[in-house]
Amino acid sequence: MVNVLRAVGLSVMLTVLGWIGPAHAGFVMGAASLTDALQSAGEAFEKETGSTLTFSFAGSAVIARQVAQGAPAGVVALADAAWMDYLVTQSAVEEGTVVLLASNELVLVTPAGDAAPLALTPEAIAARLGAGRFAIAEPETIPAGRYGKQALETLGLWSKVSARLAPMEHVRVALASIARGEVPLGLVYATDAQVEPRVAVVARIPATAHKPIEIPMALTPQADETARAFYAYLQTPTGQAVLARYGFKVSGL
Repeated sequence: MVNVLRAVGLSVMLTVLGWIGPAHAGFVMGAASLTDALQSAGEAFEKETGSTLTFSFAGSAVIARQVAQGAPAGVVALADAAWMDYLVTQSAVEEGTVVLLASNELVLVTPAGDAAPLALTPEAIAARLGAGRFAIAEPETIPAGRYGKQALETLGLWSKVSARLAPMEHVRVALASIARGEVPLGLVYATDAQVEPRVAVVARIPATAHKPIEIPMALTPQADETARAFYAYLQTPTGQAVLARYGFKVSGL
């Protein structure tokens, strides 16, 4: 079974364990929204190859900063091209290895008990929110939040939610808050909603309302043989099929 590390306080943990320097064997760092898909792909890869992978998941901003500061990842997969561009400028990823792994969509979700479809109008949003708050990943730095803010501004809905935001550390935290019924409405990736049975999709955000949600992947200069093999595996039809099963948009499927 794949090993999963918490990325919170990761730099401290890496120092304690003496991992600063050469990459930990098969170490993959990924955006929180990729958790289920990458772990599933990792399990299939391990069965096929006999190798062992270790994963760490967090918001793309956290992952990118950790990698830039020397976290010994071999593979990095983010939910935002801008943060991958940052790693390129920092020479933190291997030249020529940035590839488009998949893409995603945005949806509005509610706790599963309130699954009536929601019109994308200010009046409908206000009525569904009531006195509650709107869960979203932090809209200034976290990709899901930035895409969401852009989409809601384009649709003329941002003014109805901006004063009622419940900004979260990353999109999976927002998802959990909605699933627990702490908020009546929120915005997450379509792939997140697919793996959480306690939420219901009540509206899909048009792709034309925001920049394309691209998920780039790259190798770091210290990537070991196992990391390089997994990087290649994710680009095969088998690896892409795993991502598609979790709702990601992939080429050819």
